[in-house]
Amino acid sequence: MKIMHIADVHLDSAMSAHLSNEKRSERRAELLASFVRLVEAAKTEKVKAVLISGDLFDTGKVKSVTAKTVMNAIAGAADISFFYIRGNHDNQDVFRGRDDIPPNLHLFGTEWKTYSISDVIDITGVELAGRNSSAVDASLVLNNDKYNIVMLHGSVVMSHTVKDKEFINVKGLKNKGIDYLALGHIHSFKDDRLDGRAVLVYPGSPFGRGFDECGEKGYVILDIDEYSKSAEYRFVSFPARRLYMPEVDVTGLNSVFEITGRIREELKCYDRENLLEVVLKGEVDALLEIDLPFIEKCFEEDYYFFKCKNETKIHVDIDDFRKDATLRGEFVRLVMSKEDISEEDRARIVRLGISALAGEKI
Repeated sequence: MKIMHIADVHLDSAMSAHLSNEKRSERRAELLASFVRLVEAAKTEKVKAVLISGDLFDTGKVKSVTAKTVMNAIAGAADISFFYIRGNHDNQDVFRGRDDIPPNLHLFGTEWKTYSISDVIDITGVELAGRNSSAVDASLVLNNDKYNIVMLHGSVVMSHTVKDKEFINVKGLKNKGIDYLALGHIHSFKDDRLDGRAVLVYPGSPFGRGFDECGEKGYVILDIDEYSKSAEYRFVSFPARRLYMPEVDVTGLNSVFEITGRIREELKCYDRENLLEVVLKGEVDALLEIDLPFIEKCFEEDYYFFKCKNETKIHVDIDDFRKDATLRGEFVRLVMSKEDISEEDRARIVRLGISALAGEKI
């Protein structure tokens, strides 16, 4: 039996603050459309169940069109059972109490609940609702003869002292008969052993929303052999816009024109539909003014979104000014002799001072 594991979809998210209002609205629509495509992917994979391990929504004010679209997508996959636990962002109980909930959508509450999806596979879950998992793990009872999937939302830790509501104390879950701990909350794929029997898996978010969610995104397919009760799982990359923060070393370059050329060379492997925030690295001459708005203008038509961040360090060679008898040389020597100023600040002061002495606006 094949099962899809997703989490942290964050529908109706505010999206990256770097985007324009128009593009934020467009990205929210894309996010909702991508959830529909996830359901289609579940059909293509021929899964029997989809686990949604929390944060399906991003906010307590879920739009009616969003909730309706989700329910229609789920209802349209009638042969697949969907199991959904709320995460820390799902603070509105969107589905409970409605009379139009698809019959193949199964919910959990604040007490452990188990669904049997075959003679040998059980899915058990609980919504922590602000409690640390140690408050509920003692009451978890599983049938050791089954293949047991347990759904939770939070960051795993090993200590009983953690009180944060977004943390899961997995120490109390060890040796409980769990086979697959289906987690949500961490936005990148992550897996580990829980004990000799169990694995814990975060599928990560299926699509990035901001530059803290860069790189490959997707879901996990769990494939269970019902005869032997053994299983394998794999991460599957999901096709959607991706966010990247490539670093470009501009050491030794002498003009913004050369910098844009270096950036263009480094970005050849990135597709046009992606969102990029390029980070400039390396050491540059004190007199080189890096014009970020100009650089961004050069690339704004090449990608869905482009931003540039300057993290270069200013290089000042005191030997270049040691014998300079001008006011400029005296200024540089004075600043560079100040040991109570950081090296980075000294270099910045030198650049500003030289520019001022040259009559440039700063």
